[in-house]
Amino acid sequence: MVLHGSEVKSLRNGRCSIEEAYARIKDGELWLVDCEIDEYRQATFWNHPTKRVRKLLLHRRELAKFAGRAKERGLTLIPLRVYFTDRGVAKCVIGLCKGRKVHDKREVLKKNDARREIDRAMKQKGRR
Repeated sequence: MVLHGSEVKSLRNGRCSIEEAYARIKDGELWLVDCEIDEYRQATFWNHPTKRVRKLLLHRRELAKFAGRAKERGLTLIPLRVYFTDRGVAKCVIGLCKGRKVHDKREVLKKNDARREIDRAMKQKGRR
């Protein structure tokens, strides 16, 4: 990953969210979009924008493999993990994922609603 100084400090403190993030191939390069790295308080006015598009460094062979699969099958590149190596280099593990279909989304919503109802009932029962 290509990072600014304050981003590295914040990332070392564990202040990163990849929940909404995805990777995009643009002009033969891989970019990490919507990854939120919080500001580092001690950096004052040298701080970085929290939702900046960040460049991911990888070999051409890897990029060609990812690009081919993503375009061919309609898959999305999703960051699974961000970590530091023993040498202190920031790395991002990327996975190819398939999005949910409309009927899958409905099933998930139904399950979540049922789970919420059960939790509410259990809380009510515990209060009595």
